[in-house]
Amino acid sequence: MSSETNQHILIVGGAGYIGSVLVRVLLEQGYRVRVLDALLYDNHSAIADLLNNPSFSFIHGDLCDEATVREALRDVTDVVLLAALVGDPVCKKYPDLAQQINDIGTIHLIDQLVGRDIKHLVFMSTCSNYGLRETDSEAREDAELNPQSLYAETKVKVERYLLESTSRFDFASTILRCATAYGLSPRMRFDLTINEFTRELALGRDLLVYDADTWRPYCHVNDISRAIGLVLDAEPSAVAEQVFNVGSPGENYTKRMVVELLQQRLPSAQVRFQEGKVDPRNYRVDFSRIADRLGFRAKVTLTDFVVELIDVINKGRFADGDDQKRFYRNS
Repeated sequence: MSSETNQHILIVGGAGYIGSVLVRVLLEQGYRVRVLDALLYDNHSAIADLLNNPSFSFIHGDLCDEATVREALRDVTDVVLLAALVGDPVCKKYPDLAQQINDIGTIHLIDQLVGRDIKHLVFMSTCSNYGLRETDSEAREDAELNPQSLYAETKVKVERYLLESTSRFDFASTILRCATAYGLSPRMRFDLTINEFTRELALGRDLLVYDADTWRPYCHVNDISRAIGLVLDAEPSAVAEQVFNVGSPGENYTKRMVVELLQQRLPSAQVRFQEGKVDPRNYRVDFSRIADRLGFRAKVTLTDFVVELIDVINKGRFADGDDQKRFYRNS
C-alpha cells in the first residue's frame, strides 16, 4: 500500500481490461487517479460507477491529441501507459491505426512528460515480444526479442525508445512485459485465451484449438494491477530504466495443458486440436527479477480462476457475451 497519498496517477487507457481493474486497486490504496481513454470499445460502463468518487477524474480523449494530453497531465505525479490497440488480430485488421496509437502517438506522449515533475512512467509491454523462442529455456528480461506480429513490433519499438532515451528523461521509466492476462474485469474480454476457452467450454460449446503445444505465460489481471502498484510505490531509483517480466513461476502453460485443466472440471467438454501454425509464438518466461527486486508474488493461479469463471458463467453472468462483441472483444 502506498504511503504517499499525495501521488496523483494518470492511467492512459484506464477504462480498458487491465485499466478498469487497476484504477480500483489504486483508489483503494489511497491514490488519486485520473483516466484518459478514447473509449474505442464503447466501454464507458467500466468506469461509470467511479465518476462520483472525489479521488477519481476522467477525460474522454485521444492520446494522440497533444492538447488533450496536456490537460490530462495537469497536477499528475505519475503516469501508467496502458493505451494501445491491444492484441495481434486488431492490429492486423487496422495496421495504420495501430502504428499511429501504439507507436507514434505513444512516443509523442512520452516526450510530453519531460519537464512536468513526473515521478514514474510505467509502460505496459508484453511477453509476446519474445515471440518464437529457439530454446525451451525460460526467457529472462535480457533475452533476444523476436516479435511475430505488428502488435509486438510496436511494443518493442517503444521499449527501445525508452531505453535509448533515458538521458533525456527526468522521470523513472519502467517497462513491464506482461504475461497473457486473464480474470474478471469491469471491461471483460472473451478474446483472451483463458477467458475464451473457459467460457466456451462452460457453455457446452465445441472448442477448436490451434497449435496446442505452444507455450505461454499467464497472469491474473488483479496480480498485474498489483505489480503496477509496486512500481508506483517504489523509489524511482530502484525501478528507473528497468524491465520486468510480470507473471508467476509455474504459470507457463501450453494450450493443451489449459484444456486438460478445464476438462478436469468440465469432463464432457468437446475439444478438437489442429496444427496449423496459425500463431507461431512459443515462449516460456522467467519471473524471478520482479520477485527478487520488488517482492512480487502472484496471488491467483489459473486453477483458482477457471473454477470461479465456470461458476459465474453457470449463474448466467455475461449472458450478453455473444451480442455485445464490441465490448467483450478487441476487434
